[in-house]
Amino acid sequence: MRVIGYLRVSTREQAESGLGLDAQRRTIAAEADRRGWEVDWYADEGRSARDLNRPGLTSALRALRRHEAEALVVAKLDRLSRSVPDFAGLLSDAARQRWAVVALDLGVDTTTPTGELVAGVMMQFAQWERRIIGQRTADAMAEARARGARFGRERAIPDDVAERILAARHAGSTYAAIAADLDANAVPTPGGGARWHASTVRRFCDAEARHAEAVA
Repeated sequence: MRVIGYLRVSTREQAESGLGLDAQRRTIAAEADRRGWEVDWYADEGRSARDLNRPGLTSALRALRRHEAEALVVAKLDRLSRSVPDFAGLLSDAARQRWAVVALDLGVDTTTPTGELVAGVMMQFAQWERRIIGQRTADAMAEARARGARFGRERAIPDDVAERILAARHAGSTYAAIAADLDANAVPTPGGGARWHASTVRRFCDAEARHAEAVA
């Protein structure tokens, strides 16, 4: 089984000294030896986990989509993502594109039934979090309407989808992760296109921000 070993350090000092990268590589290599994996290495040096927009990770995900490897392996989940919605989006992509995710520190391993269960629980938590935030957003909008605020601008996106997007963005999801989540849940696009794009989500969020400033 060929896998991608993904490594990340967040500060330039760590990137220049190699601190952290070697420890991650040793952890993944030990597991690869135990399980007979062949590892292709990808790394992001001096990059944060604020979002998924990292050159090394982007290249790794592209290789997985092309089925050049069967799993994405990290020593610790926070090397991959610190955002539950972003991680849930990755798990959805993995399931749809038929590759696995392995985070050695938390027992997330979608190549095994138990690891798949752990991943499923995390995805359910992410969904619950989105729905709670969406409900809070809806409640806040209802309260604003009760106070006389008007929301007369017509949206190309239905209100329930709009609130879902805004809630996910407020929770820290990237535009790309939100688009992937909408695609994974078969949410229709506003223009009838085949799939959601990060640029579409960004334009909608920017328009909402401008409207909020205008009515404030």
